[in-house]
Amino acid sequence: MDAELKPRLGLRRWLLWSALVGLLVVGQTLLVVLTLRYEHSRALDRAEAVAASIALDIRRLAVQRLQGVQDLQWSTAPADWGAQARQLLTRMPEIARLERRDAAGRILASADNPLGQPLFALKARQLLRMDSDQACASALALLSPQFSRSYFVPMSGGAGMEVIDVCLPEQEAGQPAGFTAATLSLSRMLEAVAPADRRYELTFVEADGARLARHGVSRGLGLYVARRSLDLPGVVLEIKVDDTTDRPGLLPNVTTALVLGLSIALAVVVSLLLRDMRRRTSAEKALAESLAFRKAMEDSLNTGLRARDMGGRITYVNPAFCSMVGFSSAQLLGSGGRDGALPPYWPPERVEEYSRRQSARREGLWPDEPVSPATESLPATLQGFETVFMRSDGERFPVMIYEAPLVDGTGRQTGWMSAVLDVTERQRSEEVARQQQERLQATARLATMGEMASLLSHELNQPLAAIASYASGCQNLLQEPDEHTVPMLREAVGRMAEQAERAGRVIKSVHDFVRRRDQARETISAAVLLESVLPLVRLQARKSGTRVEVQQTASDLKVQVDRTMMEQVLLNLTRNGIQAMERDTPLHERILRLQVQALSTGRVQFEVQDRGPGISAEVAQRLFTPFFTTREDGMGLGLSLCRTVVEQHGGTLEHDVPQPGAARPGCSFRFTVPGARPAG
Repeated sequence: MDAELKPRLGLRRWLLWSALVGLLVVGQTLLVVLTLRYEHSRALDRAEAVAASIALDIRRLAVQRLQGVQDLQWSTAPADWGAQARQLLTRMPEIARLERRDAAGRILASADNPLGQPLFALKARQLLRMDSDQACASALALLSPQFSRSYFVPMSGGAGMEVIDVCLPEQEAGQPAGFTAATLSLSRMLEAVAPADRRYELTFVEADGARLARHGVSRGLGLYVARRSLDLPGVVLEIKVDDTTDRPGLLPNVTTALVLGLSIALAVVVSLLLRDMRRRTSAEKALAESLAFRKAMEDSLNTGLRARDMGGRITYVNPAFCSMVGFSSAQLLGSGGRDGALPPYWPPERVEEYSRRQSARREGLWPDEPVSPATESLPATLQGFETVFMRSDGERFPVMIYEAPLVDGTGRQTGWMSAVLDVTERQRSEEVARQQQERLQATARLATMGEMASLLSHELNQPLAAIASYASGCQNLLQEPDEHTVPMLREAVGRMAEQAERAGRVIKSVHDFVRRRDQARETISAAVLLESVLPLVRLQARKSGTRVEVQQTASDLKVQVDRTMMEQVLLNLTRNGIQAMERDTPLHERILRLQVQALSTGRVQFEVQDRGPGISAEVAQRLFTPFFTTREDGMGLGLSLCRTVVEQHGGTLEHDVPQPGAARPGCSFRFTVPGARPAG
């Protein structure tokens, strides 16, 4: 028997040791492979970091050299340009040549770097000006320095240099006055930013991989290569960093891997033993703490908890549930089953309904129950439904019940857990809130009717006045007709139709405005917006002898606004400006200026300026108050409406307060609206 048992034990031991050795071999092999991959990734990361640093340094160097050329351009007289240029070239060896050109591109003066050979000694400059001239043309168009594409300049001795030109425009009185062109050597720029570690080969390359310029003692092996794009104004260069070192050696990494692997294996064995010893104690302690915590939590809740088994019998209730229904836990536990007593909190008139619902649940069906709107997006087993319970004194009260499956440690469902909330106070609060809301709505409707009537009477005055003016003009034309009468009548009738349509839009916009809903936005040119209101503005301006001036920084400015309401804002502001100059401003000084300009924030600013007496500090404090006006025939709604419309467009309406003692202070109103978003 022993002879038969020993071979089996030996085989089992051999299999265990074989498995252990196999696991160690596999683990160590994987560790070595991962270490080699880690070293490879580290080498790539170092190359990427060097490439990023080189690109940043070259950009910084190009900016510094560009600033030096700009200082020469701005601070040097033409007579001293040659001497100053040679001093600059001595300080900045990366600049191979400087040229001063006139507005036509002709070279007026040039200076080569004294530290090297003359750049165009072998091949004339006129033969290599195509890229430089293109850069100067772009610089003149953009009014900023521009770099050219790189090109090769042959030199004596069979050598050559890859260079790039940067062109700086000059202006006098807004007209092009000339250029300053600097030729930068790509190889010298690489030499200037090369790191102290000589293990990398640095090159400028074309998009197809052709090399333009390089720097480095040794050639790169192509194992760890990083590329970075250098984006300069007018040109994009690519920098290539190639590591000259070979793949990492195997022996040092294997030794490190073996030591690390053995240490990890020993730590794992010890940790497994310790964890196994502590697991039982920790589990027992956690179980005791969990039971105590659950007990304290359930006792402190004001939400009723009720557990039922699959047959519907109550197996657990917390103190809050007992207090809610007025029955003790002894009276509740065990009730509700197939053969048990009915739950004492079921109202007698609903016993049949509740029994049918509980039977459907026992059969695995989820009965149709009124779901609370607050929980209708939840799964069916988590949705809350409202029902009615009965207290021990017979009082009925509404409750909200949330139910979820109750499962044991094996994942098998053993019943249902319910959370019960008394919603009596909530329903009372909802009823009170509903009544208050109805009263508020009635009050708001009355206020809206008054506001709508005031706004319509105020805003329809302008289009109706325009229709009356055009009608009067038609009557005058009909008194003495001639060959020009018909076209003029047609135009006047068309204008009357436009103003009638505008009055309809005003009614609709004011109605929508009173209802406080979003206005219909459209993309429209600022020039078109001004043209739509200028006829009415000029009509009122001619009556008072006012001259209207329009200033617009760009003709293609577009805004995204509610056109009708924005026209009302412009008409209100221009009308106020014209009326402010009718009394005290001399006739030759009555000028109303409309200005439109784009802001850096993407918004468009409109400004209305007049030369009236201005606004006093006392009036300015109440300027935007509804129904406040300084005119006898005014209603005080114009500026209030203007500010509300501008704020609905995300802007603010501002005005200038005149300085004390000014001879003709005038007044200026400014507001901003969103600019149109670019297509795509």
